[in-house]
Amino acid sequence: MNPRVIKRFIIICLVATFVFFTVNALFQGFFRGTPGDFYTRQGDIFIGDKKYDEALDSFDKALEEAPNHRGALMGRSLVFMQREQYTEALAELTHLIKFLEKTLDLKDLTGRGTLAAAYANRGIIKDRQEKYKAAFDDYVLALKTDEEAIDGPSLFDKILYGNSKPSTARSRAIYIHKQLQLPPEKRVLRIPEIDDKQRMYKP
Repeated sequence: MNPRVIKRFIIICLVATFVFFTVNALFQGFFRGTPGDFYTRQGDIFIGDKKYDEALDSFDKALEEAPNHRGALMGRSLVFMQREQYTEALAELTHLIKFLEKTLDLKDLTGRGTLAAAYANRGIIKDRQEKYKAAFDDYVLALKTDEEAIDGPSLFDKILYGNSKPSTARSRAIYIHKQLQLPPEKRVLRIPEIDDKQRMYKP
């Protein structure tokens, strides 16, 4: 056989192989995404529909694909917060916080937002449990980590609650700080009609 024909055939095969694997990788990345992402998005949708059992199932599937998937861990904590299962929610958030504190790259903006949201949500739980100093400390950590990520209502808040002006971590931290400066008998740390507007964070 002609050597030039053989050489051309080999080059065509190599190019075809390269194109095939490139297209396949792009296809998998587009339709499947990072392991755990599909089920996490599905779980978020279920939370929006208040289908909490289905949401937990989806987040569990995400964690089977990617243990320590931060979106799935956050999703589980949000389900528990909605159900007022605060012990379980705190366990999820504390695990997520420890994981992120050990692994987070400061250039990872999404990761920073997730860590800030985890601190803020943990603060909300402690607030509801009347552990006000501990709640204040978590709000401050959230603001120091990524204030922009928890500043004001997110699209998640607006869809889930229809509340465009929820209480924020900043406003609640300022309020708690001022009240804790007063003598115990003059403190007013719970105002249900205002506190009920405080919403969990989802980056």
